[in-house]
Amino acid sequence: MARQHGQGARGPSQRQLRVGELVRKEVSDILTRGELADPDLDGVIVTVPEVRMTPDLRLASCLIMPLGGGDGPKVEKALNRSAKYLRGLVARRLTMKYTPDLRFVLDTRFDDDDRIGSLLHSPDVARDLDHEDEAAEDRGED
Repeated sequence: MARQHGQGARGPSQRQLRVGELVRKEVSDILTRGELADPDLDGVIVTVPEVRMTPDLRLASCLIMPLGGGDGPKVEKALNRSAKYLRGLVARRLTMKYTPDLRFVLDTRFDDDDRIGSLLHSPDVARDLDHEDEAAEDRGED
């Protein structure tokens, strides 16, 4: 099976990471300076923790998080509505052959971590772990 450049078991290439960080910084600056006028974004502080680039550098998936528990789906929809305008602003700031299309995705990694943590500490999982420990002791394992 042929491996595509920049993908595989090792993850994104250095070039993907570098371009992703450049795009992340510019999108963050644009949002911080309030250069995007949208009523759904009024009073909402949006952070961009990560930008993931496709191997051909044509699409940038921007992970976003509204601070203070803002309405995430509403903010995501507003940013995707303004993606072409934001792309134009980023294009003026970066010197690249092609400016990637921007796609905004709500960053749920912290919510997922909390959900997994609460699942691991739930009584059902604790009960299952106790049963596994007892079974291991019965087999003479440590």
